[in-house]
Amino acid sequence: MSLFHGVKVVEVNSGPVPILSVPMGVIGLVGSAPSWAVQAPAVAPAINTPTLVNNNSASGAASSSANFGPLIQGYTIPYALAAIQQAGIASEIIVVNVMDPTVCYTTVTNAALSMPASGPQVINLGHMGISSTATPGKPVVKNSGGSTTYVENTDYTVDYYNGLIIAKSGGSITVGEALSITYSYNDPSKVTSTMIIGGVSGGVYTGISALQTTMQSMGMYPRILIAPGFSQTATVQAALTSMAATLQGVCIIDSAPQTAVATAIANRGTSGQAFDASDHRTILAFPQQYITDNGLVPTGVTLNSAGSPVTAVAGTTSESPYSQWLAGVMASNDWSIGPWRSPSNTVINGVLGDDIVKYENPNSGTDDCTNLNSAGIVTTYGGFGLGRRVWGNRSSVYPSETLPENFIPIRRTADYIEISVIQTMLQFQDQPLTPALVDTIIDSINAFLASITSQGGLIAGALCSYNPTENSPTQLANGQLTLDIVIMPPPPMESLTFNVNINTNLLSNFAVTAQSASSVQA
Repeated sequence: MSLFHGVKVVEVNSGPVPILSVPMGVIGLVGSAPSWAVQAPAVAPAINTPTLVNNNSASGAASSSANFGPLIQGYTIPYALAAIQQAGIASEIIVVNVMDPTVCYTTVTNAALSMPASGPQVINLGHMGISSTATPGKPVVKNSGGSTTYVENTDYTVDYYNGLIIAKSGGSITVGEALSITYSYNDPSKVTSTMIIGGVSGGVYTGISALQTTMQSMGMYPRILIAPGFSQTATVQAALTSMAATLQGVCIIDSAPQTAVATAIANRGTSGQAFDASDHRTILAFPQQYITDNGLVPTGVTLNSAGSPVTAVAGTTSESPYSQWLAGVMASNDWSIGPWRSPSNTVINGVLGDDIVKYENPNSGTDDCTNLNSAGIVTTYGGFGLGRRVWGNRSSVYPSETLPENFIPIRRTADYIEISVIQTMLQFQDQPLTPALVDTIIDSINAFLASITSQGGLIAGALCSYNPTENSPTQLANGQLTLDIVIMPPPPMESLTFNVNINTNLLSNFAVTAQSASSVQA
């Protein structure tokens, strides 16, 4: 070592460090979106690419529409984003759109359509979202006999959004001419469960599988996974359940529209049904909810007297998957309180009510709500003046397992602590294993547990400790340290009982009271 003649300072950091809390209220949403509705025809929409949406404000909601289009019937992502926005504040939603216009389309061949006999020369194709990509190709417009092919931007233009063919002034298409038009339109009904599930091929992640790439690209994973409109199938349920385990989160599974209570319960034991699940990380949501559907009808565009498009708004009552509303409630509770707050007994803003009729009287112990909860199904309850509320605390592992982790908030609080500790402890990885380092780790974790306890997220007594019997000299010499963490998140108060004792001995006070009253009257 070379000679050093002087004074130098060496900084040594000691004491506990703050544990960085991981965000648990991040929703992972997989579905279909009308990307064609907001992008130029020449721009291909992002497919199977996780996109982070901030949906906790009006500006965030506007940003959602900018990325994934307005509400258009048949597409699941815009409706889910709107539901999450209404149900509660969720800071982040990671969206995967699987709607590939080169695959999900329907072609109409040689449709016989005519320009109007007078007025604006516009033909309504009858579908919004006309394909503009090389596959399946742009519209082909010919004369009725098929002998002449007209040229786009010379003889006509195309309104790809509204589905219109507009004759150009000076072009070859004549007033009132009969035409033969072949075109394709984006068709969300072509989205399959296989597309939603996705996979990994050649290093490319698609569908649900794409959610596992977001830590690298966004610094976080979604912890509440949904695929509304698709999760009522057993294959999608299995994929969501598997991904929930991979990401240490939960997934929410829907029932089919108009499913009867008895059928939902029976499906808990019917092979091939999505509700035939038993997992700490799978939440069964029943039934679907009615909403006021203000989405555009993709086949409802009409033309006014000036030949301009008029889009039709549904303005009807439609079914809406419960999963997207429940996810919004859970995320909102996470951000405002913490994952230890059960979603049960929280108002669901924006829904009109269940899409079926069920008997609701939880105090009876025999109503449909109780029967559904007893089968491990999270349902809704709406007493007079209470609004529609989430009703149920347990995951699908109940009733086959009765350990505390069957409570949704207990499972999620344990995840929150485990993930936060693991991510923060990476800074100590590969440092010299000394008693000072162990003290720093223990003190850091205990401060974190104390903070959660003060917020009501843990029962008092949570502790991280060092046990010498678990850390032999040989193990320590091999660079291996084992610490114990003991926690108990508070279970939700699911049942409250009052013992009312009718005691006739209290009548001994009657004479005193009567005598006192008569004295006052005298």
